[in-house]
Amino acid sequence: MAGERDVRRLAFQTLFQFDARGEGDADAIRVLLDAEEGFTHAERQRAFDMARGAFASRAASDVEFQALAPDWPVHRQAAVDRAILRLSHYLLECDPSVGPRTIDAAVELAKEFSTDRSPAFVNALLDKVYQRLIGGA
Repeated sequence: MAGERDVRRLAFQTLFQFDARGEGDADAIRVLLDAEEGFTHAERQRAFDMARGAFASRAASDVEFQALAPDWPVHRQAAVDRAILRLSHYLLECDPSVGPRTIDAAVELAKEFSTDRSPAFVNALLDKVYQRLIGGA
């Protein structure tokens, strides 16, 4: 059984595939996901559901991030950063009470998969989303 961090990493990787291939390739993406070892069926399903939910709500997250970082519109963001931000935005919208954990996990993904500047960028944007959700901004 994998930990929550591993499931979130799998969801991020799955969302990255959705972004690259489109939702029309969901079956092929699912086959890739099902080939991942070290996860139970339920964990793979949870990762797929998170990725699909984040992909479906990408327009809302993109609008918010455009307002928060007008110099870094979605089309200028690295694909990795965009996937991390979209997944985390979706998770925060679903359950703001997981805010600090979600932001920390996003920063860790940015450290692992993106550039040296990405963790600070991801942290700053997600903190603003979280503050809005809890009524702090």
